[in-house]
Amino acid sequence: MKMIKLISEYIDEEIGDARKYASKALECKEEYPETSKLFYTLSTEELDHATRLHKAVVNLIEVYRSENGDPPKEMMFVYDYWHKKQIDNTAQVKIIARSEERFSRNAETD
Repeated sequence: MKMIKLISEYIDEEIGDARKYASKALECKEEYPETSKLFYTLSTEELDHATRLHKAVVNLIEVYRSENGDPPKEMMFVYDYWHKKQIDNTAQVKIIARSEERFSRNAETD
């Protein structure tokens, strides 16, 4: 359970970094389009890190389940709490990132 909590904290950090980069991409898109593209790329990479860490958490739960049966309710409560929060935060980052992606496509066609 401690490892799941630790990895969940790392996932939050990755999503937070993705948000930071996506926001900066939008902020500097007109004045610094190349830097904006870099920030967009970094944002998507951070989300990829979060996804990979999430898979590690799911794997830990599956291993626990195969060795011990169903995980304790407390363990699943913590997982469900973190997971819902992370899904919501990731959705917000993706909305920001899509705005940057649309801007980049429009800038290339102008």
